[in-house]
Amino acid sequence: MATTTKIRPRALVRASGGPRYAVALAVDALGTGLLRPFLLLYGVTVLRLSAPATGTAMTIGVVAGLVCMPAVGRWLDRGARSTVVAVSMLVRVVGVALLLATPAGHVWPFATATLFLGIGNQAWPAAHAALVATVAHGRERDAALAAGRALRNAALGIGALLATACLAGGTTALRSLAAATGLAYLAAAALAWSVHLHARPAAASAEDGGGDGAGGADAADGPAPRMRALLAANVIYVFCLNIPEIALPLVLVTQLHASPVWSAAIFVANTVLVVTLQVPVTVLMSRFPRRTVLALAGVVLTASYLGFLAATSLAPGWAAPAVAAVSVVCTLGEIIYAGTATALVTALAPPHALGRALARFQLSTGLGLAVSPAVITTLTPPRPRPPLGHPRHCDAALRVCRRRGEGPGSLGPRRVLS
Repeated sequence: MATTTKIRPRALVRASGGPRYAVALAVDALGTGLLRPFLLLYGVTVLRLSAPATGTAMTIGVVAGLVCMPAVGRWLDRGARSTVVAVSMLVRVVGVALLLATPAGHVWPFATATLFLGIGNQAWPAAHAALVATVAHGRERDAALAAGRALRNAALGIGALLATACLAGGTTALRSLAAATGLAYLAAAALAWSVHLHARPAAASAEDGGGDGAGGADAADGPAPRMRALLAANVIYVFCLNIPEIALPLVLVTQLHASPVWSAAIFVANTVLVVTLQVPVTVLMSRFPRRTVLALAGVVLTASYLGFLAATSLAPGWAAPAVAAVSVVCTLGEIIYAGTATALVTALAPPHALGRALARFQLSTGLGLAVSPAVITTLTPPRPRPPLGHPRHCDAALRVCRRRGEGPGSLGPRRVLS
């Protein structure tokens, strides 16, 4: 039976890297929230690129960013911690600078900017997890990783709200958002650098128990774990967790003909639940072995997708609210997964191979993120065309007749006043 921990805010801040590092996380996430959701819009409206070219450049940037992960893993295994975190943020500063310098109509400078942004976005999770794993141990590490995720989601949400409020300013506002993102990344990098945390990977640790085969002097002298089953499972988990972001809005609007407000409500509920429940649920689950909790996350996600299948078969007036209700269950599965998966990797990996293990885990995450949009959109059936005589066709014909003065109650053509 694993040792449980308690929620102590000050202890969580210390276990997460200290107050300055917590501020760095918040500032970095705030900057990411300002730009990441609107990067496609920036390419289309500010740089006047076509939507396919912009999307392709962004995809290439994400995939190419994964290529750097083996080097990041080796760097972490040499003991670097806060330096790698700071560099991942500085790389994104370069990406934002290139974005601001890209002339309108030029796709390759934009692709280069997204490449640097992709490198920083892919390197940061592994570097952050390695830093927390160096400061905290055992189940306190799980809670610290969960606290960092909750803080980051809160700052991402605030950044996205601020950016949404500024979109009325057009291209000038988007350029200002990009500049603010660069400044946020620069400030976050300076704060992370000031932590000055370095690890001694050769030192064995026996503090990472919990029934998962973690830690210890023997593990420190052994080879790095392959974790093939865990990495394969992570690809599936990430793929499934991308469904609410990609497939649900598509199904709600094109299949269920629901208002886009339902999609927005689902995203807001997801953010609020993650911010408020990530740490309590992770602490609650700390009484069970991590492998068991990760399997439980799969069970909860499976139940949620069966619920989605049932909800979409309901009558139009009930389908959208039912999908929104089931999405809460899906979010709970996401919370259980996120509070356990990375913590399990840090518990399984010996200190001398922690960086490589986290890099492999991030590669599996990136693979799931990269393939899910194409697969999900391919599997989603096209919007059905209403049959002849459907009320939508009748309504459209009636509107045409009324505009022409030929509808019911008319006595022939007449002038229609606008």
